[in-house]
Amino acid sequence: MGATAEHGVIAAGHPLTAQAGAEVLRAGGNAVDAAVGAMLMSFAAEPLLTGLGAGGHMLIAGAGEEPVLLDFFVQAPARREDGGEVELEAVDVSFGDAVQVFYIGPASCGVYGTPAGVCAAVERWGTMPLYALAAPAARAAREGVRLNAGQSYVAEILADLLTSTPECAALWAPAGSVLREGELLRNPELGDALDRLGADGAEPFYRGDVARAVCDWLGARGGSLGAAELASYRAIEREPVRVSYRDRTVLTNPPPSAGGTLLAYSLALLDRGSPPPPLQEVIAAMESAQAERTPEFVEGLDQDGFLERFLQARLGSTTHISVLDSQGRACSVTCTNGEGSGVVVPGTGIHVNNVMGEEDLNPLGFHRHPAGRRMPSMMAPAVVLGDDGTVELVLGSAGSNRIRSAILQTIVGVVDHGLGARAAVDAPRAHVESGIVYHEPGLDLSALRERDPEREIVRFHSLNLFFGGVQAVHSADGRMTGAGDPRRGGVAVSA
Repeated sequence: MGATAEHGVIAAGHPLTAQAGAEVLRAGGNAVDAAVGAMLMSFAAEPLLTGLGAGGHMLIAGAGEEPVLLDFFVQAPARREDGGEVELEAVDVSFGDAVQVFYIGPASCGVYGTPAGVCAAVERWGTMPLYALAAPAARAAREGVRLNAGQSYVAEILADLLTSTPECAALWAPAGSVLREGELLRNPELGDALDRLGADGAEPFYRGDVARAVCDWLGARGGSLGAAELASYRAIEREPVRVSYRDRTVLTNPPPSAGGTLLAYSLALLDRGSPPPPLQEVIAAMESAQAERTPEFVEGLDQDGFLERFLQARLGSTTHISVLDSQGRACSVTCTNGEGSGVVVPGTGIHVNNVMGEEDLNPLGFHRHPAGRRMPSMMAPAVVLGDDGTVELVLGSAGSNRIRSAILQTIVGVVDHGLGARAAVDAPRAHVESGIVYHEPGLDLSALRERDPEREIVRFHSLNLFFGGVQAVHSADGRMTGAGDPRRGGVAVSA
C-alpha cells in the first residue's frame, strides 16, 4: 500500500504499526513521537521481528536539526566464569528458494536495548508523554492481534523456533500447532510490560525487578546475560555516516554498525560512474562491499576513526519504520530481535533476542566479541538530503545481510531512475552472497551472464522477504508519499 499527504507520512511493516504512528502525527506529535508509538505497537503486531528484548538504531534528521544516530543495539555479554553456557541450537529457516541457518537458545541472548532506546528518544526529541505512546500498544498486546499473511508466513518458517521452549509454544502454539493467518496472538504480560515502560521508564528493565527476572531465568538455563551488563547499558548518540551520492547527501548508521559503512562504500563506488548505473555495476558494488567484510574490518569497527580510514583508503528476523513530519523532520528506525531466541521470560512478556547466534553478525565465529561491545549490525536506517539540505527520502530495511543491498537499490531507484517511493520499493531486487547472485523475477541479468558465464545465479519465483523489507517516505514537488514493502506486508499511512 502507499500513501500521500501534505503533513506527514509513515511507512512500516504492519498496518497496525503504521496506523499507530499516524495517529500520533494527527494528535500533534512529531516524527520521533510517531516512530516511538509505531515501535511500541510493532512489539505487539510484529513480535517475531522486534520487541522489548530486541535492539535497534534510530536516525533523526531534518527540520534544521543536527542529524543524530541513536544506537540502542544489542551488546555482547560476558562469558560465564563457570563455563556453564549451553550450546547454541541450530534451526533451519527456508525462504522457499534459499535456506538459512539460525542459532537460538539461552546462549544466543545479548543485552537488549529497545527499552533504553525508546526512553532516550522520547527524552531528547519527544513532545508527547511516553505513557500515552505506550497505551495503544499495551491494549493491543492484551486484546490480541490477528496474524496477517506476512506475520503468518514468518511464523510458519520459524515454527521450529516457536515450539523450542514451553513458554514460547504457549504463546505461539497454544492449541498444539503454530498460529496461522487470522488467528489471535495474545500476550497480556507484554501489555503489562509496555504499561510499565510508559509509567516507570527503562529502570525496571535494566536495574529493577524485570532485569532480575530475565537474568535469573537465563542464568538457570545456561545463558550468559548478567545483571551488571544490563545495569550498565545505555543508549548512545553517534554522528551519522555522510556520503555524497550524485548531488545528494546520504546519512546512515556509523561504526560500530557494519551495514551503514558498507552501504556508504557501495554508494561511493557507484557515484564514480554515470547515472543510472546498469544492474551489473550495482551487483559489482554489492560484491565489493561484501568482500571488504574481512576479519580486520569486523575487528576495526570499534576503533576510533575507523570509518574515515576505511573509506579514504578505498575511495580516495528485523523491522523498519520511516516517518517524515510536516516540519520536515525525519525519523528512520530499524529494530530487530534477530529471529528471537525462543526464550520467553515468564512474568515479563519479553522474548529475548538471539543476536549472539546470528551468523551474519558473527562472521568470525560465535562468542568472539568482547563483553560490552555493541554488535556489528547490518542495520542501516538512512536519510537522503537534497542539494538544499532538506529531506528527500527516509528509508531503511529489514532482512539481515540483505539490508544494505535492499536500501542501495531503493536509493538508486529514486535518485538515478527518478522513481517514486512506491515504484522504487516494489522494483525487483538482487543480492550477492558468497559469490552467488540471488534475484527476483523481472531483472535482466543477461549482461552479467555474458561477462561471467560461470557465475551461479539463483532466481526466486516471486518477490520474497529474503530480499528485505524497505519502508520508505519520499518528498518531492511539495508532496510526501510513502510505500511499505509488499515482501513483508508493509504499508504507508498519511497523517
